[in-house]
Amino acid sequence: MKLTNKYNLPQTFVNVIHRPTYTKGKANISVTELLNSPRIVQLKRKYWDEIETDASEMVWALFGSAVHNILEHGKDAHHVVEERIFTEFDGWKLSGAIDLQEVEEDGIIISDYKVTGAWSVMNEKQDWHNQLNIYAWLVERVKKQPIKKLQIIAIVRDWTARDVVKEGYPSSPIATIDIPLWPMEQREAYIKDRIHLHSEAYFDSETEGEMSECTPEEMWEKQTTYAVKKIDGVRAKSVHKTLEDAQEALSQLKGYAIEVRQGERTRCDKYCQVSSFCTQYQTYKDQHDSL
Repeated sequence: MKLTNKYNLPQTFVNVIHRPTYTKGKANISVTELLNSPRIVQLKRKYWDEIETDASEMVWALFGSAVHNILEHGKDAHHVVEERIFTEFDGWKLSGAIDLQEVEEDGIIISDYKVTGAWSVMNEKQDWHNQLNIYAWLVERVKKQPIKKLQIIAIVRDWTARDVVKEGYPSSPIATIDIPLWPMEQREAYIKDRIHLHSEAYFDSETEGEMSECTPEEMWEKQTTYAVKKIDGVRAKSVHKTLEDAQEALSQLKGYAIEVRQGERTRCDKYCQVSSFCTQYQTYKDQHDSL
């Protein structure tokens, strides 16, 4: 990967970012990659040396790594920290690094640290559920010990005391979120499905085939909506999924107009490292730009 420094960050930051310590070990795929879009994983593998990322885009990831390193020093005698576990399944070697395992007599509590925003804590992500249940599957499969509990320990980087009065807002900068433990059969079926998707994408990439496209969820897609607003007004009277519904609502009003709120693929537009190599995104962008 090519690392740039457009905003002249101090060289110490750039050096640390340029010297990553992460490794998935001798595995075909990590849990992080398994959760990711198969298309993105393969495009990264294929174009890694050509991908360009600015150091400023890596600051929060660096901060997260720093927090993990500090919390390693807080372990107790019955804690296992930052252990990477390996197993083979469906012809693939899978590895996952678990932040914290609290080993108790009746089972293991798995915790994952997240340096994140308050919005994510208030609207917890499905990926958190998927990730921790894969970890649970790994631990039970490899260690033959039951899982007692799964939890996210969120370090809320934008926490502020004045917002505690809001419904669902975390009461402190550290929030513990319980994650439901799926039945073993559900965990294994999910992993089997993800490996199948990644296996197909790998084959298509190696044979110059067309990989399956990213899903709306993987692209963080927001659909175009149609707002009925008073002319020169600020707030919408109503928001509709289709133009027809908006036009019907407008027909019953005077002094109102329709505002088109253009949808977007937020991840593709702002956060995807391989969007410039992705035919799916380029086709979308060409169509979007022609509107």
